[in-house]
Parts: sequence; C-alpha cells; structure tokens
Amino acid sequence: MAVELRSSVKYGTVLSFTVLLLAYWFRSPQSVLDERLGAVLSSLLRAERKVGMNNIARPRVAIGFGGCVDIIVDGVTLLNKIGLQPTDKPLHHDYIENVEQLAQSFAYFFAPGAASERLVVNDTLFSQLVEASRELPGNRWSVGGNAPVMAGRMASEGCDVLLGGSFSPDFNDYLSEHITVAGNTVEEPDIHLILEYPSGAIWGPYSSRRANRYIVHSDDHNPYLDSIEEFDKKLQSFKPDLLVVGGLQMMDNFPFKQGEREALLNRLAQLLSSASPQTNVHFEMASFVDESLMSNLLDLVLLHADSLGMNEQELPNLLSLFRGSTVTVLSDPNPRVATVLDQMRELYRIVNLRHRQTGRGRALTRLHVHTLAFQAMIVTHGSQWKNTMSATAKASLTANRHVCGSANIDPSKARLILDESFSVSRREGSQRIPLQESRPVSCWTEDEYEICVAPVLVCTEVYQTAGGGDNISAAGLVLQI
Repeated sequence: MAVELRSSVKYGTVLSFTVLLLAYWFRSPQSVLDERLGAVLSSLLRAERKVGMNNIARPRVAIGFGGCVDIIVDGVTLLNKIGLQPTDKPLHHDYIENVEQLAQSFAYFFAPGAASERLVVNDTLFSQLVEASRELPGNRWSVGGNAPVMAGRMASEGCDVLLGGSFSPDFNDYLSEHITVAGNTVEEPDIHLILEYPSGAIWGPYSSRRANRYIVHSDDHNPYLDSIEEFDKKLQSFKPDLLVVGGLQMMDNFPFKQGEREALLNRLAQLLSSASPQTNVHFEMASFVDESLMSNLLDLVLLHADSLGMNEQELPNLLSLFRGSTVTVLSDPNPRVATVLDQMRELYRIVNLRHRQTGRGRALTRLHVHTLAFQAMIVTHGSQWKNTMSATAKASLTANRHVCGSANIDPSKARLILDESFSVSRREGSQRIPLQESRPVSCWTEDEYEICVAPVLVCTEVYQTAGGGDNISAAGLVLQI
C-alpha cells in the first residue's frame, strides 16, 4: 500500500510538472510581451530611484525665455471644421501665409509623423484658426512655451526655478509655488495652436505613421525676449546651479527690423558669457528652418552652452549646419540607434573642435537626444554632470508619463519598439548590445565620454505629445545637476 501511495505521489508530481511546463511553453505571445514590459518598467524605475533628490537643498534652475497659452485640439478635426481640403502637394514652407500653404505644410509633416512648428504671418488666418479651436469640443488650454513647460517639470521634480518670461496676471496662478517669474506683465498672452494627431490618423489620402503634433503661432511678445533685462537682474542674486535657454524658435522667420534680431542675440550672448563657471548652461533645440537665424545661434548662443538637448529631427538639422550645409527640414522620424549615436558623436566632435580652435565659450560636455523609441546621452568624464544612467532612465520614464498624461505608468498602455539588440555604430563590425530586461539602460565608455541608451515604453493611448521634449529634457537634467 505504501509503495502504491509513493508511486501515486511520484506520478502526480511528474504530471503537475509536465502541465506547468506545457503552460509555460505554450504561453501566448502577448503574455510574453506583457512580462517583458513589466520587467523593463520595474528595472527603469529602480534605475530612476537609485538617485534621490537632496531634500535639504533644492537645486536652483534659471530658465528663459517666453511662454504662451497652448490651445490643444485634434488637428484633423480642426482642419475639417474650417473646411480645409487635403492637398495633393505636400510641401515644406518656412512660414504660413494662406490656407493652401497650411494644407501643404501640415500634410508634409503629418504623413511621416514628424513634429513641426511654423509661424503664421497672416493675422486673419491665425485668428480664424484660434476661433475655430475655441469652438471645438474637447479642446484643452494649458501653460505653454519651452521655458514654462521645463520650469513646471523641474519644479515638480524638486527644483526652485527662476522663469524668464512676460505673462498675463492670471498666467502666474497656474505656476508652481517653486517658480519665480522674472519679466513684464502683458494683457494678452501669445497663443499657440497645438494640432495633435494619433498614430494612424487619416486626413484625405494621408495616414500618420506615429502620434505627433503640428504647431502654429503668431507671437507678439516671445520673439523679442522682452523679459531678458529683468531675468538678468534676478540671476545675480538667484545664483542658479543650471541656466537653461529655450524658446528661440519664436524668432524663426519673424519679421524683425534690420539688425534687431542680431542685437537681441548679442544681448543673450552677453548674459550667457557672464554666467559663473560653476553654473551649467543647457540649450534646448527646437524646430528651426531659418538658416540665417541658425547661423546667428551657432555664432552667438550655442558656443556658451555645455549641454544640448534635442529630438531626432533637430539633431541632423543642427549637425548639417555645423558641417556647413543647409537646413534639414525633415528626417527619419524613427531612426536606428546606431544612426543617432554616430550623429551624436560627430556633433560632439565638431562642437568641441570648434571650441578648441577658437577658444570661445564652453566645451560641450553633455548631449541628450530623445526619440520615440529610446533616449541617448553622451556625458564627458570628469564634467560636472552626474548620474547619467539614472538620468537616462528618468528621461525614458518621463516620455511615457507625459504622453500618456499619468504619473503612474501602465504597461498595458505601452509598448517597446526598440529592437532586442542594437548596434553602437553603423561602422562595419560594430558591437551589438542586447536589451536586457533586468538592466535596460546600457552604458559604456568611449574615448573621453560615457554613452547611455535607454528604451522608451511608448505610450499607446496618447493624451498629449506637445511639450514632450521639454518635459523629457528637464527630467533628465534634474538628476544631473
């Protein structure tokens, strides 16, 4: 009898093990993906938490310039409301003068799903767009502009912020108590229209490859950096750990008087050059198409920054200009890791070679590129920037948090589009690095710097793409100052 019982237990154990093995073997592909997403998320959160903020002394960050009120609408719905028919000629325009150019420009960026921002020089057209947007069900209003958005993120992450911008009195009511405004008061703030669209959106014959936005503006205040004097005065006593400059794309194709723009940028260059060597300086790129403005920025502004932040469209554009070529209006919206890293290496090399040859400004010691699929950073060894691995993880997590509109990341509303392994360069024989769920942030040393790459848990239920780059860059900076 005892033998029979032992045999039953033995065979029962074998049977149970076999059932479990078969269940594991025949798991659905979706359950495997869910497990992988969960593991990557847990590991990214651990990497982010590895570095905590100093609760005793909040980092001090000064950010300029400008700001606006964003009206966020569904782009296709807005164009349909104003009766704008899809064009059969997608074309790039430096600025928008009429509805035909609006249709052509929107279609040009909509199909590949590339972010873009354009000045509308036709006041009547812009007013019509604003009024139509106000009437659309589901429209949202929010504090906008590179500087206020970055300020909001940094304040929420534990920083004290000095914000340079001219705002209306009620604008300040929407800002964090940890943000101090330096600038003039205006009665009517500038308005930006954010035409959002999801992945797979349809407009006539066009279908968007990815979720993104097309932004139009017609600013009165932002191009003039009219807060710069007040900002400069308060900088002296504020003594920031980090000085951030963004929003200069508002100057792009703006009809300044002769010499007016150059004078403004020279004033900004003076402010930046007077910053303490202990204060890091970050410049946030944007959508620029005016080559003369970009030339001014290279000569007067970027040389004073030791950190640059940009997306996958802005990186090849900036690199092209440093090479002495023309503006790159549209690039691959989903580039390979190897392509981006090679471009980052070249940009790092060119900028620092220029610094050594001229002796002007600062050496570039930090470069952050954010794409839909991944975050990538280059940080010079021995520089003031720290915690690169954790900062890259935080930037990755912030991408999902912002786009999904939730501080809590839901793996069921996310997907990984980064390959299971990536090459570190397009050069033949380059190393391939596997994506490890337990250590998803890959870091390695090359020459004088460290490179870190982190996958993004791409949000599949998009709340908002606008402001994504500003939030991502700001979050990455927070852990490095």
